[in-house]
Amino acid sequence: MDNLLNYYNKNAQLFFDSTYRVEMNTLYQPFLRYLKENAFILDLGCGSGRDSLAFKNKGYTVEAIDSSEELVKKAVILSGVHVKHASFYDLKERNKYDGIWACASLLHCKRERLPEVLERIFKSLKLNGICYMSFKYGERDREVEGRSFTDLNEDQANDLLKGNKKWLLLQQWVSNDQRSDHVHEWLNIIVKKISD
Repeated sequence: MDNLLNYYNKNAQLFFDSTYRVEMNTLYQPFLRYLKENAFILDLGCGSGRDSLAFKNKGYTVEAIDSSEELVKKAVILSGVHVKHASFYDLKERNKYDGIWACASLLHCKRERLPEVLERIFKSLKLNGICYMSFKYGERDREVEGRSFTDLNEDQANDLLKGNKKWLLLQQWVSNDQRSDHVHEWLNIIVKKISD
């Protein structure tokens, strides 16, 4: 995790500049359709703050967290929402959020810790709460420029979610990168908390 944080702290401006203007409405809509007006959303691993700002502008109550101190500063300035300096490993809330948006953040979670982090997300959601998460499409763990990635495909996602009767898989689909200069495919997953 130290290498990852060093990368994002050192390259915060570059990362911010390359992400904060990316058009994400085609990904927001499948998530937001399950949420009521004025829902309370946690942007889990908010990066530049782009999505926090978008949700706030759509009338939702938003909190955010990110593990990079430098990105937290930038996200606060861009979005104007409360951004906590923390990791998804630190999530401790209970029955607090209507929705959790984990866009391109859990891909930095160690594969063996994904069940633990999903349990933290589960506990943080209210009953019938919705979680969106996305991973780079693939099946392996890899490192790029000091950043570790946990890629996921449909079978791995199903293995991760199966056996947990508290989650209902609402949608799962593969999409292209929203950035025109990137060629990655993404696995998008939306789940609902259906019991405590």
